[in-house]
Amino acid sequence: MGEAWLYSLLSVVTVSLISLIGVIALAIKQNLLNRIVFLLVSLAIGALFGDALIHLLPEAYETFSDPLTVAYLVMAGFLFFFLIEKYLHWHHHHDENEGVHIHPVGYINIISDAFHNFIDGVLIGVSYLASIPLGIATTLAVVLHEIPQEIGDFGVLTSAGFSRQKALFVNLLSGCTAIVGTILALIFGLRLETLTSYAVPLTAGGFLYIAAVDLLPPLHKETRPLRTLLQFLAIISGVAIMAWLKIYEG
Repeated sequence: MGEAWLYSLLSVVTVSLISLIGVIALAIKQNLLNRIVFLLVSLAIGALFGDALIHLLPEAYETFSDPLTVAYLVMAGFLFFFLIEKYLHWHHHHDENEGVHIHPVGYINIISDAFHNFIDGVLIGVSYLASIPLGIATTLAVVLHEIPQEIGDFGVLTSAGFSRQKALFVNLLSGCTAIVGTILALIFGLRLETLTSYAVPLTAGGFLYIAAVDLLPPLHKETRPLRTLLQFLAIISGVAIMAWLKIYEG
């Protein structure tokens, strides 16, 4: 049991530090970041769609015997994030007079990412309780999955109005929820895994909401053929990365 705790905590801290991938963007000049942020947002769209449809939904369908249960939970997640954004828009409207200009999509992205990181932490902890090799394999899969997602998240946050430093900081905080998930998994074991099974389709619904409702529509404002092509290729790249990871994990 002690070995499982040691390996689990080392692994989840490594995964959480992946959030610092945004530090690479800190080295980029601001004007260059402004020019490529649309590519990062497009990459995030593809990664969110790919994660929801290629990773989370198949996992949910394997867990629940009734497909309708998965459908209801996905819709619940979608509507939950709709209500969160409505609430944030209301506060955003009232904060505008105070000079606060952060688009709500930034905050709901943080919330959904925190849910997802928590699930990843639980999976790491439960895997190490089963066996050390399984835990290592799960950790590697999570790390590979986190890199494209965190790059996309950084683009979403900066596009929403966060400074580069603040985007990096909140990404790190969101990543730390994985540590909480791992510790709880080590304490409660398979009992927590059962609760987490419901969080998987709920998170899929949240990812679909962010990608389809918040991130995708603004891309239609871009009408220049070359930039439109780059957007499309970035979205395809995000989906392709998630598809490759699914094949790798399989």
